[in-house]
Amino acid sequence: MNDFLSVFFSQIFEWWYFRKYGTSFIEQVSVSHLRPLLGGVDSSSPNNSNTSNGEADSSRQSVSECKVWRNPLNLFRGAEYNRYTWVTGREPLTYYDMNLSAQDHQTFFTCDSDHLRPADAIMQKAWRERNPQARISAAHEALELEDCATAYILLAEEEATTIVEAERLFKQALKAGEGCYRRSQQLQHHGTQYETQHSKRDLIEDTNVLVYIKRRLAMCSRKLGRTREAVKMMRDLMKEFPLLSMFNIHENLLESLLELQNYADVQAVLAKYDDISLPKSATICYTAALLKARAVSDKFSPEAASRRGLSTAEMNAVEAIHRAVEFNPHVPKYLLEMKSLILPPEHILKRGDSEAIAYAFFHLQHWKRVEGALNLLHCTWEGTFRMIPYPLEKGHLFYPYPICTETADRELLPTVFHEVSVYPKKELPFFILFTAGLCSFTAMLALLTHQFPELMGVFAKAFLSTLFAPLNFIMEKVESILPSSLWHQLTRI
Repeated sequence: MNDFLSVFFSQIFEWWYFRKYGTSFIEQVSVSHLRPLLGGVDSSSPNNSNTSNGEADSSRQSVSECKVWRNPLNLFRGAEYNRYTWVTGREPLTYYDMNLSAQDHQTFFTCDSDHLRPADAIMQKAWRERNPQARISAAHEALELEDCATAYILLAEEEATTIVEAERLFKQALKAGEGCYRRSQQLQHHGTQYETQHSKRDLIEDTNVLVYIKRRLAMCSRKLGRTREAVKMMRDLMKEFPLLSMFNIHENLLESLLELQNYADVQAVLAKYDDISLPKSATICYTAALLKARAVSDKFSPEAASRRGLSTAEMNAVEAIHRAVEFNPHVPKYLLEMKSLILPPEHILKRGDSEAIAYAFFHLQHWKRVEGALNLLHCTWEGTFRMIPYPLEKGHLFYPYPICTETADRELLPTVFHEVSVYPKKELPFFILFTAGLCSFTAMLALLTHQFPELMGVFAKAFLSTLFAPLNFIMEKVESILPSSLWHQLTRI
């Protein structure tokens, strides 16, 4: 009896452990603790040393892939996010996301010498304020003292209720920011040693401010329909500051070029940034797939392809789609409108659901514009998972899929009204379910038999008689139909 109960509770624990951690407790104990004791790992062997180094490299890669990045296409908080809140009553941004933005602003727009200038000292405190109204009031207070570029930035981002108003404030910020940038350059070249030391810090801050303003002005032009002007501004900005890749301006440029349907220039940008030595993104991978699909999608038919096989161009397009899906498997469901979109967050996790939302929000229209592209994606994207049956252990073209994406995406996305996409799905194997059910049923029968032996005996007889009733009925019918002599001979045989 005790054996049955121990098996029952062990199976319940095994089921709970698998649901919580996604792995078997018995397997985990065997691999982590029993195998070293039984001599399964030889720390002195070079092979194991190489393996451990590989695992360490994979672990480091996983940690880097779980880094949260600034969304290069993030919306304006006052003119877009707040308008959504006013209309729907829902908060599109999480506290964690807004806190990361506050840290970004402090990193980009402040330096150690800000306390020497009254307006910058006020703005240094403003970026740390949690209350939006307090931040806006501090920005107005700083502007009363002087033309402060960062104060205009804050007002354009948070107080402006339209893109036109935000653009006007960013133009004022540009005028003030260019003046500060020129002064910092002059001090660096012609100032004393003390001034030069401080001007280097100011120059970095002023450079960040200037790049941020110009990028946001380009985004305003894109949103207001002046796409060619936006493309020119982005190209000029990338030429003027080629080393500032942290802003990922090329992703803004790709989206604008796709809007113009200038696919030759899109390919030129991809040739520069879709390099093995550079970090990837959903924008890079899926834009490359879109260009490959564009060449064949208008004439693609799954029935014809199954009969004659895929051509070289179709194979290249399918491989590009598989590559993109392996990098971020959450995107296709949004592009195919199998999941509803929400406003993208201000920060994204590469290869996560947040990046998929940010990409699909801006690029779905470009996929729809290419005839047959979504049909080709629909027919081929699930084939990726056959190439990587165990994505958390081994990848095909990229590193194994990081296991931290679900946790980070739940912090970045408003889970109140959005169901976070999880890959791969944690599903219980049939063996565990069957074993748990069988052991539970056996333990329950043993317990009832021990407590109520007579009652369970009556129940068992009734159950068996009911179970064999159809068989007895069939036997009686056979006896009544067959002649008695033939039945006698059959029974003798």
